[in-house]
Amino acid sequence: MIGTLFLGFAVCLAAGIPVAFSIGLSSLFVIALTPSLSLKIMITKTFAGMDSFPLMAIPFFILAGEIMGRSGMTDRIVGFASALVGHIRGGLAHVNIMANMLMSGVSGSAAADCSATGSILIPAMIREGYKPDFSALVTAFASTMGPMIPPSIFMIIYGTIAGVSIGALFLGGIIPGILIGV
Repeated sequence: MIGTLFLGFAVCLAAGIPVAFSIGLSSLFVIALTPSLSLKIMITKTFAGMDSFPLMAIPFFILAGEIMGRSGMTDRIVGFASALVGHIRGGLAHVNIMANMLMSGVSGSAAADCSATGSILIPAMIREGYKPDFSALVTAFASTMGPMIPPSIFMIIYGTIAGVSIGALFLGGIIPGILIGV
């Protein structure tokens, strides 16, 4: 059965079918060939996996990031970070890191942090004489704090799957996230 599953997956990939659809088609193929399995089981398990209250936070994080981008809140976060650390030598790089720390506490996602702060700070850093490679590097590195500083999408997913307290994960991520930023 597992061999058939992987063979069907490989055939679908070789045919140019996207990975997500290849997984689904190969699973349906195995279910159709195995009389002891039922399509009802697959549907029930799929909906049971999605029926989780903590996972509702993920689309709301995405919504919050979109609202922040359109409302100009990112500009305000960058201005606040500039007021805190902009006077230090290498100010814009420090502002980039501080802004990403603040964004991490709101968006919960590294990709959202990188796109929100990068669209503002990379051009500003280049105008101030930073090399484009360095500007992108600082932004990419600083955005990796997103999964560490609570609230984090990855902490919510891990807590839901592993059955661990999400609040405890949040408490455990605060100090390491701040230390990474400092």
